[in-house]
Amino acid sequence: MEETLYEQFGEENLRKLVQHFYDLVFEHPHLSPLFKTDKELIKEKQFLFLTQFFGGSDVYSQRYGHPRLKARHLPHPIGKAEVEAWLQCMALAFSKIDADEKLKDLMFQKLVPPAFFMANKE
Repeated sequence: MEETLYEQFGEENLRKLVQHFYDLVFEHPHLSPLFKTDKELIKEKQFLFLTQFFGGSDVYSQRYGHPRLKARHLPHPIGKAEVEAWLQCMALAFSKIDADEKLKDLMFQKLVPPAFFMANKE
């Protein structure tokens, strides 16, 4: 059986990715205003979501229900600038992880369509 992206990347790398990502996000002028709640909880939810998204356990859904990404993000004004900033932060976070470049690129590319799907304003 083929390993999932999560298994190939590993839990430790995914935790590092989330940490690097949010270090960037919480400082970004377009993104930081969108994150007003507990930063540790935000990071943990993102870790659980990405674990599930990349083929790991479904603990996110067990704890929080179906991801319903669009609905969960509707309260936040997300336009093209925010999507592009999010993707830039994620790309930079991936660049800080010591893992196979093709794997990191594949995982990043898998995140692009949902990132643009989150847009809810012009």
